[in-house]
Amino acid sequence: MALCLGHPVHGYYRTRDPLGAGGDFTTAPEISQMFGELIGLWAASVGAEMGGGGGMLLVELGPGRGTLMSDALRAVRAAAPGFRPALHLVETSPVLRAAQAAALAGAVPDFGAPAWHDALDALPDGPAIILANEFLDALPVRQFQRTPRGWCERVVGLAPDARLAFGLAPEPERGLAAEGPEGVVMTLPGPALDLVRRLARRLRDQGGALLAIDYGHVRPGFGDTLQAVAGHRFVDPLAAPGEADLTAHVDFAALARAAAAEGAGVHGPVDQRDFLTGLGLLARAERLKQRASPAQALAIEAAVARLTGPGRRGMGRLFKAMAVSGPGLPRLPGF
Repeated sequence: MALCLGHPVHGYYRTRDPLGAGGDFTTAPEISQMFGELIGLWAASVGAEMGGGGGMLLVELGPGRGTLMSDALRAVRAAAPGFRPALHLVETSPVLRAAQAAALAGAVPDFGAPAWHDALDALPDGPAIILANEFLDALPVRQFQRTPRGWCERVVGLAPDARLAFGLAPEPERGLAAEGPEGVVMTLPGPALDLVRRLARRLRDQGGALLAIDYGHVRPGFGDTLQAVAGHRFVDPLAAPGEADLTAHVDFAALARAAAAEGAGVHGPVDQRDFLTGLGLLARAERLKQRASPAQALAIEAAVARLTGPGRRGMGRLFKAMAVSGPGLPRLPGF
């Protein structure tokens, strides 16, 4: 998973812009400007609770085309002119960095030029508001399948016809004591847990908040959620390495426990529908519709339905929002 997505030459995210109708998938910021605007107002509100002092960072992990940050800063400029954090983007893709620079060019006079980083550890010290929209789902996972011998790791190898195929390690993994019926798959999100632990320690010691929005679950369980998407449809994860997006459902319950164990505050997780409506999505949509054409009004209604609706086409129930905070932030908007 790490090689397919992040290989420095052939990795999926290193070689393309995967977003939008001409790409492989669409994220919430690309569906409607309202999403990024509400996130921007959320960040400004949290910044005000932190005292709005100098030296504050606004960080986005995996910023895509820069659409979310661009929409967020436009809303901040209008509604919270005193909130002027330093912008930092954690992005490894040269293609997406170029798109982000173009999207954020108009914000430079007010916020300054963003700084790009290859890794989280390269961020400067200081209180930070950190945004991670559809970022955690792309971090590599380990999978184990219950066998008569115990939990054996799911691995990738070559089938007799020389194609890639899933298999099982011959020896069971030591130290896995979970109970489960034979044949079930258990997913361990090691890199995501490590990232959340590091961020929780940073926020605990330096102040700030992390907002993570992604698709996933809040109750532990078994199941194989590894999936590949290309051309807006599901494909075989092993058919074309580096040519499809690979993701796995986020285990929000495990991430919440990891953050709490580091002494950080945990807010949520809640359904994306509840989070966005709590931030005023419906009121914002009505205001936009008042000065929209009939066709634009229908598009706004469709965007609200996509962001908040249930079922396979809607993101409202499958997607969750969770925040992790440092001291002094007992309540956060939307939770």
